[in-house]
Amino acid sequence: MPDHGEAASQSTAPVVTIADHRAIVRLNRPREHNRLEPIDLAVLREAFDRVDADPSIRVLLLTGTGKSFSSGFHLGAVADRIAGKQDDVGGPDSFEQTVDRLEALRIPTIAALNGSVYGGATDLALACDLRIGVEGMRLVMPAARLGIVYYAGGIRRYVSRLGVAAAKRLFLTAEPIAAGELLRIGYLDEVAAPEDLLARAEALAATLAANAPLAVAGLKRAINETAAGALDIDALAAVRARCAASADHAEGMKAWAEKRNPVFGGH
Repeated sequence: MPDHGEAASQSTAPVVTIADHRAIVRLNRPREHNRLEPIDLAVLREAFDRVDADPSIRVLLLTGTGKSFSSGFHLGAVADRIAGKQDDVGGPDSFEQTVDRLEALRIPTIAALNGSVYGGATDLALACDLRIGVEGMRLVMPAARLGIVYYAGGIRRYVSRLGVAAAKRLFLTAEPIAAGELLRIGYLDEVAAPEDLLARAEALAATLAANAPLAVAGLKRAINETAAGALDIDALAAVRARCAASADHAEGMKAWAEKRNPVFGGH
């Protein structure tokens, strides 16, 4: 994975790279700590649609350029929208819809948090299936300090993934939470040295991409639905039957018997 670091002098919309069964989405406004602008959300949604439409892509990795993962959604854009100075790009619920779209991707997703994460970006990362952070990073959810009651999808993700106690602590105190504590409460799955982050994310992506795509997609959907208290039993039965009859299942069983790594084709 290319590491643009802080060398990028321009502030641009997210950069999307697709290669080797992986989609890499890099937030690319380092001077603004990767603040998310309304146009960025449109670019992200387009990227997610592209990923879901391409069966060759097996994993998505989300990261950022510079010292911060993201400072969250541009609050000035929110104020301008409320004041009528700026048109909505995608509507007033655009941010929530973007994060929900990320969560619903058929493929597994990894957030490689190259630095601290704030506000709505905490939910963007939480919508990913796995998160690796760096030593020295912190999380701040400032909703209570800004007089904001968060949207439904974000509250659901916080509660279902972290539990009621952790969700209340992060939302109601608005205090910074350090990497070690984020690991303890389950927000992070791993903490790496900054210089090791991308290698660890690449290794995890390779592990995910090597597994059977149909089974991975089915398992991810069932787990997410169960966490939300909305498991579709009929859909689960259908995907189980499809996977049981798939070439990938046959390959997996054969490889297991032959004590070798399976090679899955996604069908």
